[in-house]
Amino acid sequence: MEYPLRRTASASASSRPSSLGARRMVVATTIALGSVLLAACSGYSSPASNEAESVTVGVAGNIFDAPLRVADARGFFREQGLKVTFVHVTAASGRPSLESGALEFLNSSPTNFLSAVAKGKKEVAIGADGLGNPLGLVVNKRFAEQHALTSKTSPKKAAQTLRGSVGGYSSANTRAEAEMFLKNRSVDLDEVSWVSLASPTEDRAALTDGRIDWFVTSEPLPLQIQAAGDGVVVANSQTVHEWSGSYAGYGQVVVSRRTYAAQHASTVKKFITAVEQGSAYLNLHVDDPAIVPAVRQAMPGIPDAVMPATLRKSIGPISQIWTRAHGSTRSSS
Repeated sequence: MEYPLRRTASASASSRPSSLGARRMVVATTIALGSVLLAACSGYSSPASNEAESVTVGVAGNIFDAPLRVADARGFFREQGLKVTFVHVTAASGRPSLESGALEFLNSSPTNFLSAVAKGKKEVAIGADGLGNPLGLVVNKRFAEQHALTSKTSPKKAAQTLRGSVGGYSSANTRAEAEMFLKNRSVDLDEVSWVSLASPTEDRAALTDGRIDWFVTSEPLPLQIQAAGDGVVVANSQTVHEWSGSYAGYGQVVVSRRTYAAQHASTVKKFITAVEQGSAYLNLHVDDPAIVPAVRQAMPGIPDAVMPATLRKSIGPISQIWTRAHGSTRSSS
């Protein structure tokens, strides 16, 4: 495999990795721990049984859950002898649920994973189901009209148009990504005002009522806002190099407890194999209406009109995991 950066990485309590740093550091952690773990499967044999083994995985309801949902819908877990139960978790509840044994697996951001490792949590990244940051920068309708911004506006022009504007953010991570976007396009951060909001939903409300001019968050919310006619997406992971998989590194990793992974190496290998198959299938059928029900489970409430565009902007980062490992490419059909 070929990844953005390979190096030995260790996390200490004093090291708080940046968003980019976390994604690049987790490459080594995943390879060093996950590869050793999966190699151990050759010497492990699970008890013979005709019954499917039940496992529980924590998901957050975002685009990176799509490969797991598709794997389930297409029967890839079943083919591996697994019965998967999905449990919706938040950033606050996911890790305690994993540590308590309520979950066997957790679909986690690299930042959260390395933060847990830094705090001494005995966790292992067994594989990845996403690369890059599927982000979108959306400006409100009035601001777009005033500055002649469209979805085809170049990121550089869009960034420089934001001088004197008011940006919203609901997490330190999305603000950091927004600041990097601006700085890399010669915009002084002092030229922008910031409003802290409780959630992306609050960001959207503030955008609609004019309290902020723009904000950055993960798709599909920016595309939903655009589809509703309330804003315009002027930057995304396909047009902004810093958000691409080749630059940002891992965007999502599958995590387990070290003790569970060591004791159930065969199960771990089966699970991540099915996830890879789901990613490959999603990559090859991104425009197939048949996958919509499965993807909708990952992102409930997404309008049908937004779903294909959301996947096309995000499937590249997700599918690169499979493509780099197996050499497959998405068909043009």
